[in-house]
Amino acid sequence: MRRVLAALGAALLLGQSACTEGPAPAPAELRIATGGPGGVYYEYGQGIAEAVRTHLPGLEPEVLATAASLDNVRMILGGEAEVAFSLADSVALAVAGEPPFEEPQPVRTLARLYDNYVHLVVASDSDINSLADLRGHPVSTGAEGSGTELIVDRLLELAGIDPGTDLARQRLNIDGSASALASGELSAFFFSSGLPAGAIHALADAGRIRLIDLSREVTPMRERYGELYTERSIPQSVYGLPATGTIGVPNYLVVGADLDDDLARALTGLLFTARDELAEAHPEARRLNLRAAYSTYPAELHPGAVQYYRETRTG
Repeated sequence: MRRVLAALGAALLLGQSACTEGPAPAPAELRIATGGPGGVYYEYGQGIAEAVRTHLPGLEPEVLATAASLDNVRMILGGEAEVAFSLADSVALAVAGEPPFEEPQPVRTLARLYDNYVHLVVASDSDINSLADLRGHPVSTGAEGSGTELIVDRLLELAGIDPGTDLARQRLNIDGSASALASGELSAFFFSSGLPAGAIHALADAGRIRLIDLSREVTPMRERYGELYTERSIPQSVYGLPATGTIGVPNYLVVGADLDDDLARALTGLLFTARDELAEAHPEARRLNLRAAYSTYPAELHPGAVQYYRETRTG
């Protein structure tokens, strides 16, 4: 497998087909860990898979629906995926070896892609207007093992809310959360996502929801957990709802340290050369910026990605 990937990467760097003279190499598996259907990771991942099929024909991509960030990092480390989407704060836990990781992990990155926005979604006729108002309500805090759950646990702790006793807590993915809110089974749900999140857009189009402002929570989050958290606003143009302040955190495309260097370089380049195609899968792909893409603190870039950025800057 490693020889296949190396041969493929070398051919790509020369601008040639992976199949030259002699028998073609066997397709190499490229598993892409994303998130749940209805979220940006899943749609963006589908776009990457299609671009790989078009431009890197020696690879055989598969999009994996997952719980997202933390789950995805574990899949990379466990050899269950080659490429994964993850929030920067989840990656930071792996790099530092902080729970749920027992020691520093060899996670590497290909690029900083775009920023996620924390959504606190409530029914349009709800009396919930702040984090404090969630007490006593059925609330989804994100799928277990997701980046959403990590952020929400931190938010609730700072607000003095125990999700185990103060909420009727559920751990649903985005599609499950949206369905449960629409049916009245939930009063609210959290989801950390790029813009727009399809499942939330559908609820907004139906006039079913409001978004709760979380801008006051940014400073406490930064003071406790660091500079990865920033103040952002969800514009009215995204969902047709009033502009809403919230918390932002970067998204990285992550890989294992042992991924073939040539393949890592080819995949990094594909993000840029196929950006318009990826944007057809989800518009967040347009936010990829060469000047910011290699800023993946605190994780190190994969050597193949470093090679791509150096060649691009000096080319």
